[in-house]
Amino acid sequence: MLTKTYGSAVQGVNATTITIEVVVSQGTNFYVVGLPDNAIKESQQRVEAALKFRGYRMPRTKVVVNMAPADIRKEGSAYDLPIALGILHASQQLATEQLGEYIIMGELALDGGLRPIRGVLPIAIQARKEGFKGIILPKENALEAAIVNNLDVIPVETMQEAIDFFEGRQMIAPVQMDTRHVFQHEANRYAADFADVQGQENIKRALEIAAAGGHNVIMIGPPGAGKTMLAKRLPSILPPLNMHEALETTKIHSVAGKLGSNASLLTTRPFRSPHHTISDVALVGGGGNPQPGEISLSHNGVLFLDELPEFKRTVLEVMRQPLEERRVTISRAKVSIDFPANFMLIASMNPCPCGYYNHPEKECVCGPGVVQRYLNKVSGPLLDRIDLHVEVTPVTFDQMTETRKAESSENIQQRVEKARQVQAARFAEFPEIHSNAMMPSQMVKDICQIDPAGRTLLKTAMERLGLSARAYDRILKVARTIADLAATDAIGIEHLAEAIQYRSLDREGWAG
Repeated sequence: MLTKTYGSAVQGVNATTITIEVVVSQGTNFYVVGLPDNAIKESQQRVEAALKFRGYRMPRTKVVVNMAPADIRKEGSAYDLPIALGILHASQQLATEQLGEYIIMGELALDGGLRPIRGVLPIAIQARKEGFKGIILPKENALEAAIVNNLDVIPVETMQEAIDFFEGRQMIAPVQMDTRHVFQHEANRYAADFADVQGQENIKRALEIAAAGGHNVIMIGPPGAGKTMLAKRLPSILPPLNMHEALETTKIHSVAGKLGSNASLLTTRPFRSPHHTISDVALVGGGGNPQPGEISLSHNGVLFLDELPEFKRTVLEVMRQPLEERRVTISRAKVSIDFPANFMLIASMNPCPCGYYNHPEKECVCGPGVVQRYLNKVSGPLLDRIDLHVEVTPVTFDQMTETRKAESSENIQQRVEKARQVQAARFAEFPEIHSNAMMPSQMVKDICQIDPAGRTLLKTAMERLGLSARAYDRILKVARTIADLAATDAIGIEHLAEAIQYRSLDREGWAG
């Protein structure tokens, strides 16, 4: 007898429906065909143990499981449940006509229990798109799938519950979730706030500009100056996620298995801070079955690289293309997968190995040329892609003990949102551009026009600092953002002057 059940395979951040055909016929042995990996081939042992534990029999005849389309690689143990139900139906131990109406996914324990799987959100989205009535999956994944409306999400804890549901012995109410209510209630809640930061007004100003225009930032300063503390508070002043961004971000974290049990929609901007020992693949993504890396997990949020020169040079260089294109392409012999990577890069570094070069009080003990060699660990092309270079100085005792409350993230965020609204109107005809930092060079010439006085100032700065053409564009973009924060249409000389000062690492003689 031939039985068909339906599962799903996740490729990149999208899912493809998999038809699982089961035939029980005369003969011997158990076969799984259709490009399965070892985890699927091992499903025979898990399925057989689970069936016996629940009082069912594994057919002692020939069992063939075909997973179509056969040219797509299927990976993982999430196909255990549809294979088990297909075997039961094909061997006439399960009587139902509803198997074909549901996407069924779940990893079986040996006692018939179900373990959570990854990639549920894209699976649920594809199930709704293809007109399935619902999706049957482990209870821990139900809230994540319930983000998708017009789809019955049936949570089950054991294989027996799924069998009883199909045979009508147990009614399982679909999980309901008011996605918009959850989104509005939980959005924009951050534990860290700029109100906790005393002093550092110039750094806060730089981060406000970065948030308003989506610019990348590098902070240079001695140990203990507050670089990490300030970076962690950057998401709290970014505009709140909209529903589209929240769904897009949740899909990536779902595919990577980073949501955790009983998690649903991500409502705050991600903040990722990988250790400097990270590999190229872990940062940009990849692997045999390509998985998103840290730059994709930072999509619509912040990627913080602490102690930038300590990262391997090859790791930093692979970021150059994603920083420009806002996506990363993982190419393999048979497949090419795009992962979104629209993130803000925030990097921090000491000015020298000892950490005290240019310190107002402590003396640097690094020898001649050491500072320059240390800075050279970060390539010029990468620095060119970072719009703001900000020097962080230590907070004084008077600033630390000041009783006046610092400005809150909420107040700063309101100014940032107003600037973003100006940019949204400016780029309304360009759906791929959302902020000043994303403007291509040709658009910079049209939008970031400056008067003769500003042109003279910029020419002098370019000649003295030896800036590249890319750095020229960066200065104009930052100046445009500063003008947006000031609610002025024209870029004034004061906006240009402030933008130029954020090119610290380009200054001649900065490193001695």
